[in-house]
Amino acid sequence: MTLPMLPNRDNMALRSSELWRPPVFRRETNSWDRSRAALRRFFDLQAASIWNDLQSLLSHCRGSLLDVGCGAQPYRVLLPKTVTYLGIDTTDAQANFGYTVLNTTYFTGETWPVESCSISTVLATETLEHVEHPEQFLAEARRVLQPGGTLILTVPFAARWHYIPYDYWRFTPSGLQSLLTDAGFTPPVVYARGNELTVACYKVMALILMLLLGTWDSGSVRLLARFTGCLLIPLFLVTSVLGQLSLKSRGGNDCLGYTAIAVLPEPSGDCA
Repeated sequence: MTLPMLPNRDNMALRSSELWRPPVFRRETNSWDRSRAALRRFFDLQAASIWNDLQSLLSHCRGSLLDVGCGAQPYRVLLPKTVTYLGIDTTDAQANFGYTVLNTTYFTGETWPVESCSISTVLATETLEHVEHPEQFLAEARRVLQPGGTLILTVPFAARWHYIPYDYWRFTPSGLQSLLTDAGFTPPVVYARGNELTVACYKVMALILMLLLGTWDSGSVRLLARFTGCLLIPLFLVTSVLGQLSLKSRGGNDCLGYTAIAVLPEPSGDCA
């Protein structure tokens, strides 16, 4: 059977790359790294919104924290020094996402290399959208958590398709609540990161960055894109400031993403 096709349209299911990809995060090991990360957060509204939420949430952590899909471990510095940190990621993190970091345990498959009922807090930042089977991921979070343990998730919402083709999902608060309660967690608290203004600023900034840094096939198109992008740098700076100010809002129905917090009920049948 021949599928009907739309004229002058690309089949996006066949796409395996993207025009522009932001630089990977780097682990902060010195004052220069911290300054560079702070500068990036000023211009990267997604990173800034996650940092703002986790700066408050992670300060309350105690015991042990498991960072799943930890990448460059950018939020490790927010933890109290008394917390035991464990970072895990998949063995294809380098090939698919560009991350190979010391003191990370890499694994294959869907079972985490962590003992059951051994972790106080599970953290997963911008990871769930890259997981083909979210229910299995949350089942693992339940397995490794101690009774009364906390799960902290951040997920994107108004974000472009990224790390193509390894970006599978966008979650709403309703969807997060359904997934987490079905997985055996308490109904989550879900916070929006930003509002409609934040999203508008983010989209404008992403377009300008694509013009400045995108990989264009045609040399003349690339030159025109770079020239246009340079002209728009003042607009980029203005939208950065507006976007940062908008992150101080209570959140809107259209936002950059969500931060969800859920607790594993006590006692847990898995740890009985």
